[in-house]
Amino acid sequence: MIARRRNFIYEVNMETTVRWTGNGGMSFIAETGSGHAVIMDGAPEGGGKNLGPRPMEMVLLGTGGCTAYDVVLILQRGKQDVRGCDVKLTAERAETEPKVFTNIHFHFTVRGRNLKEATVERAIKLSHEKYCSASIMLAKTASMTHSFEIIDDLTLPSVHDQQA
Repeated sequence: MIARRRNFIYEVNMETTVRWTGNGGMSFIAETGSGHAVIMDGAPEGGGKNLGPRPMEMVLLGTGGCTAYDVVLILQRGKQDVRGCDVKLTAERAETEPKVFTNIHFHFTVRGRNLKEATVERAIKLSHEKYCSASIMLAKTASMTHSFEIIDDLTLPSVHDQQA
């Protein structure tokens, strides 16, 4: 089921299948309801063969994708000339089971033309407080911090000039 909330479209119900590949290791193939697949694997010391990202790395990857998606969309809808958005997540985990994330730092590098610091900061804040389901869930166990930098990209004409 797909729902709409304030011009954001999201899936209400999701499905994925995770299948162990066997082969005497700890590799898994995860297949999404949208038709994509990814291999996950464990570290060699845990029986894996290092053939893919660890499942908890996938949690961070998904969270980074979720928040970057929000930030770009919010800036675009605000008529900002955004040209790139990278986010690096650095996380710490609990030392004992369950080894949940306890601290996560998000560092955004946003590229664009004449982007305002307050506008980028607001987009990041909206993502983390209202729209990014993944970071909002992780905030239940982890302390979250954010930083960002803006890189002015003046190499191409404004996308707003091109649309006119």
